[in-house]
Amino acid sequence: MRMYDIIKKKRDGASLTEGEIQFFIDGYVKGEIPDYQAAAFLMAVYYKGMDLDETRALTFAVRDSGVKLDFSGVDGIRVDKHSTGGVGDKTSLVVAPIVASLGVKVAKMSGRGLGHTGGTIDKLESIPGFKTDLSEEEFLKVVNKVGVAIVGQSHELAPADKKLYALRDVTATVDCLPLIVSSIMGKKLAADDDCIVLDVKTGSGAFAKTVEESTTLAKVMVDIGKSAGKKMLALITDMDRPLGLNIGNSLEVIEAIETLKGNGPEDFTKVCVILASNMLYLAGKGSLTECEDMVNDAIKNGTALKTLGDMVEAQHGDSAVIYNPDLFPKAQFSYEVKAEKSGYITRVNTEGYGTASLLLGAGRNTKEESIDYSAGITLIKKTGDKVQAGDVIAILYANDQARFASATAKFISSTIIDDEKPAERPLIFERVE
Repeated sequence: MRMYDIIKKKRDGASLTEGEIQFFIDGYVKGEIPDYQAAAFLMAVYYKGMDLDETRALTFAVRDSGVKLDFSGVDGIRVDKHSTGGVGDKTSLVVAPIVASLGVKVAKMSGRGLGHTGGTIDKLESIPGFKTDLSEEEFLKVVNKVGVAIVGQSHELAPADKKLYALRDVTATVDCLPLIVSSIMGKKLAADDDCIVLDVKTGSGAFAKTVEESTTLAKVMVDIGKSAGKKMLALITDMDRPLGLNIGNSLEVIEAIETLKGNGPEDFTKVCVILASNMLYLAGKGSLTECEDMVNDAIKNGTALKTLGDMVEAQHGDSAVIYNPDLFPKAQFSYEVKAEKSGYITRVNTEGYGTASLLLGAGRNTKEESIDYSAGITLIKKTGDKVQAGDVIAILYANDQARFASATAKFISSTIIDDEKPAERPLIFERVE
């Protein structure tokens, strides 16, 4: 079997066998298949797609490419939540401590930023001292003690995804359904969780731009998860506008903290409450209504915030910033973006906002590039808001003033101002079980 023949077969639109897919994953992980052939394979899949059997085979090959975690040492039922990625999506920082504070364990492995989207691990690493590379023993110890731990993907867990994840980011093959599915579910199935809630984004800031595409993606992931013996459900949530007001690593952590205090933006708070409620529901804690009441109580009485602080402390971070976010390092420079005309913000290109944040230093253009944790954007006006020419619609933050010009141009070109107020768009479109 040759990698050349597998690339050619997929390039020509034929379905690959389970053995051919396994050959590619095994060879790439071992270093026998070079990046240039892997990149060609990814591009062939991007253009020709994969059927359900191929996608399942790729997912299971990714899952089996390294060790599988054993969470049997965790006391209690284990639930995870995974988002397909978006701009301003810091939901894991809120829902994980909420659910843990209510007695359901969250042993979570998360990723770094990919393309225009931010990564939970990058955000957590903006907390001074926070460790995302715990040993498995320490990871499980924190889960049992605090109820929640969030770490980066270990080199041993689904190593095929770690390599492919970085390669997709720099070869324009991020937004491809079978590659998204195999990446997300390969990691999730290698972990030993009982229940998985998927937050599948839809809109201009998501990989799947339409509700139909997002629903298809959700159904494939739910199907594959169930075939592996997991309890699954998915929510289709809006990403046609950024979630919340802050975009950028430490800025998003600060917004998550404010949300756990009960002071978060309305849209972000609502999505977090619904996600956390569904996680508790899937874990058997009660009806959806009962679970939602529990979630709201955990925010009001402060137990969810305390759980986040306890997790940060257990993972060697400075928990003082959780209770006093002013302690986070600040960007040296800021720049006000002003509306160029009067009217309503009728639509935004959310992906463009994510790219603007990346241009400020909050994301990566290459695998090797480092991140400026304090860089990012605070939105002053959002879709549906009325503005006058000259009104400040956003504040940009960076430690290099030269970054403002390109980021501002991208932000302005991504903001559509018109005379008519746009129709309201729902935050949650569908629930897939």
